[in-house]
Amino acid sequence: MGWGSHLAEGLRPVVDLLYPPRCPLCGSALATQGGLCPDCWSELEVPGDPSCSTCQRPMGSAQAMKADQCYACLADPPEHSGIVAATVYNHASRRLILNFKHGGRIALAPLLARLIAARIDEFSGQPALLVPVPLHRWRLWRRGYNQAALLARELAKTGKGELEVDALVRRKRTPSLGGLGREERERALAGAIEVRARSVARVAGRDIILVDDVLTSGATSSACTIALLNAEAKSVRIACFARVIDGSGMGKARPETETPEAITAPGAT
Repeated sequence: MGWGSHLAEGLRPVVDLLYPPRCPLCGSALATQGGLCPDCWSELEVPGDPSCSTCQRPMGSAQAMKADQCYACLADPPEHSGIVAATVYNHASRRLILNFKHGGRIALAPLLARLIAARIDEFSGQPALLVPVPLHRWRLWRRGYNQAALLARELAKTGKGELEVDALVRRKRTPSLGGLGREERERALAGAIEVRARSVARVAGRDIILVDDVLTSGATSSACTIALLNAEAKSVRIACFARVIDGSGMGKARPETETPEAITAPGAT
């Protein structure tokens, strides 16, 4: 344990006195900072089996017996090498994301990252490179932080890889993707994301973990994946806190391609 950890432990009673530990969703009292109460924990839905080995989409038992991939991945194999999601997007995970992404609750980053880390298998050999999905500079200026970069930084602290925080850059300012279909999202993102020139050498030949908060249609992650593979990355896996699956967590009146947070706050990926 380093001096920083010792200092944090020493200050913990003071912090708890000034800011009593509370569940970030319901406000219930907690024993320690950085968690959820039992009731809110139970509301989170973790992706289960059987599921597609590539995209983590749930499959029926009969389908899983025939192949370990879903029909969509078999018919149109994705560029990425797999998706790792901590939770399925539902009302509980949506509230956490809204607080973290649009509510300025950046202290949620360690909690969300720990849940993602628990789902990431170790690479053999050289550590993976943790690369966050980028924000355009104007959106970064307005929000004040890139939520994907905060998650990637916390994942690096758990030993899941080496952080390359600005490997990708969003050159083109894209419109809010909420409410757009998959093809519309892909057109909006065409040519928008590139690997920075100074990061090309770091990316080449490396296994990449592409980090984001929510995976919706996959258009943004696909654009990032293609940019990384064009820079000769060895492989790209996608790691996110919440995975939208067939409209999970959405009201009946909302299109399946629209993330719920995009309705109340622009800029969702």
